[in-house]
Amino acid sequence: MFAIGLPTRLFKSLALWLALPLRIALFLLCFTPVATYASQLTFNKTVTPDDIQFKYRWLDNEGTEQTIAFSLPNSALKVAPTTQANYKPEIAQRYVTVSLLKEAKKVDPREAVVSVTHENDAINIKVKSTKPNKADQILSQLKDVQRTAYTDYLDKHYYTRFTTLFNQQAVKPDHLRYVAQTFESLRPISEAFYDKVDRIENNRAYLQLMTSWVQSIPYDSLEDRVASNGSGFAPPLGLLMQNRGDCDSKAVLTGALVRAFLPSTSIIMVFLPHHALLGVAINAISEDEKLEVEGKTYVLFDPTGPALIPFGDISEDTKRYISTGRYQVEHID
Repeated sequence: MFAIGLPTRLFKSLALWLALPLRIALFLLCFTPVATYASQLTFNKTVTPDDIQFKYRWLDNEGTEQTIAFSLPNSALKVAPTTQANYKPEIAQRYVTVSLLKEAKKVDPREAVVSVTHENDAINIKVKSTKPNKADQILSQLKDVQRTAYTDYLDKHYYTRFTTLFNQQAVKPDHLRYVAQTFESLRPISEAFYDKVDRIENNRAYLQLMTSWVQSIPYDSLEDRVASNGSGFAPPLGLLMQNRGDCDSKAVLTGALVRAFLPSTSIIMVFLPHHALLGVAINAISEDEKLEVEGKTYVLFDPTGPALIPFGDISEDTKRYISTGRYQVEHID
């Protein structure tokens, strides 16, 4: 409306000027890299009396449609939990307290008096005795029981202690244990991918294809490894059954699959504050992102998605974390 009555030359100049931002935007769009995101086209799961059959269709990082099908025996669901119980400190304390009270009952009341109470979200143990050194001896025994009971509670619920980058003492799902207990049962998946890769190709082709498949599985974000108390983490078999997982869950599944494929190759899990990725000690090429740990070079890769990042590459954010030393490493046996 505002152009009515303007001279033709001025109108053309004005139209050209208004079109410049659009032209610039289109130019930048053509020459700016655009992240490619994983796309799972179909997922089918069939449960039979003997096994669970899985079928997938997805687009890899080159936009090529890929398919995979495999079946896992029902016994695979029994090798490790398929869900991760949330860590609740009050329940852990109750478990430890029961063990302490059982041990305290064994103390002869003529030798010492033991009290076990909760104080400021902590377990407080007091021992009184008229005999020299007896109180210290019993207290030391009860402290051992306390540590053993807590370790037992963590072990039963597939948790482990860890120290964060900020030197916080915390617990997290026992990722390495899940890998160790599930990789054998996941071997049919590894074999299915191996059958799709040309035999003359190297390990890289297998890892690239398998990584794109894991990336295509719908992604749940990991808000905080410490604050989440394990909620959101899906063990490998659970992830497959629900077809969804966060970065820790996908890294553990991938670690198990790589271990099934490369039983003697060194593998690491690399933990960032809110992310997880993997490294594998195979022959690297110049373009690979690498990390040296204890004198060994690992090719890094990120199977978590939703970005389709090729094997041997990682995101810019991840590069910054690693270059500044803000990461932790765990070795997969």
